[in-house]
Amino acid sequence: MSSLPHSTPSIGLQAQQLAGGPSAQAVISDLDFTWPAGLSWICGDEGTGKTTLLRLLAGDLQALRGQVQRPAGGVFWIDLKGPEHDATLVQDCWQQLSSRWPQWQANHLHDLAHALDMAQHSHKPLYMLSTGSRRKVGLIAALASGATVTLLDQPFAALDLRSVVTLKEILEEAAQVSHRAWIVADYEVPDDLPLASVLQLPVRQPPGNSLGHYAP
Repeated sequence: MSSLPHSTPSIGLQAQQLAGGPSAQAVISDLDFTWPAGLSWICGDEGTGKTTLLRLLAGDLQALRGQVQRPAGGVFWIDLKGPEHDATLVQDCWQQLSSRWPQWQANHLHDLAHALDMAQHSHKPLYMLSTGSRRKVGLIAALASGATVTLLDQPFAALDLRSVVTLKEILEEAAQVSHRAWIVADYEVPDDLPLASVLQLPVRQPPGNSLGHYAP
């Protein structure tokens, strides 16, 4: 199911002494890490800052210290859980996002909507969807965005088995792409996907060492 672009924009997302969190709390502190092209994983228990880190990387949450160097081609992040999205139609959500992303892949979105059994729900507002289907709306948008870096937060949660299998196939394909980066945050590191890097949260730093570099 490939319709990935063939251009080769600058790759890599880098955090430098990054610190931040909601309500000015440094859930993430002094993080130095570079995510390469391919598929990477951020893992950790509940409350370790997985979602916070994704938001910091996307610029959805302002850092308290440090910086994030983002590549040309953008960093895609979306969270549709809030009630402000309830009345939005699925098709309108995708249409609005397509206008913001120059490399948006409409054909890929069409294929994904059918593969993840969402084409039949495109006319519905988000509040009418199950938790899993609502999550799929954001997943499909992320996968079709064409962004150089795509951030996915617990993408398998609340999905049916068929959709889990389909998503793993998509991520396995994405792992082989040399001109895009995919960063997934979840509780555990998968043993059936080829990963370019792994970051375990919380970052446990050796004494006297402020760096937090982890890789498989």
